[in-house]
Amino acid sequence: MADLKIGKVTHYYDKIGVAIVELGAALSVGDKVKFVRGGEDLFEQAVESMQIEHKKVDSAKKGDVVGLKADKEIREGAEVFKIG
Repeated sequence: MADLKIGKVTHYYDKIGVAIVELGAALSVGDKVKFVRGGEDLFEQAVESMQIEHKKVDSAKKGDVVGLKADKEIREGAEVFKIG
């Protein structure tokens, strides 16, 4: 299965290592994602923790804005793909 674009990073909180992602498709804890910027793969990780409005959730749907704990620093504008 090809990687599916599921969203875009709209903000990154470097002190807490959290990326704010606007979703264009569903995402669940346990999914593997890849961050891409300017056509270059930055890094991959499993979704270990996700929040909506500071409440922990196991899944989110298209249109939701979620906070994801990021393994590395990520810039605004990076695209998020579900690996799969």
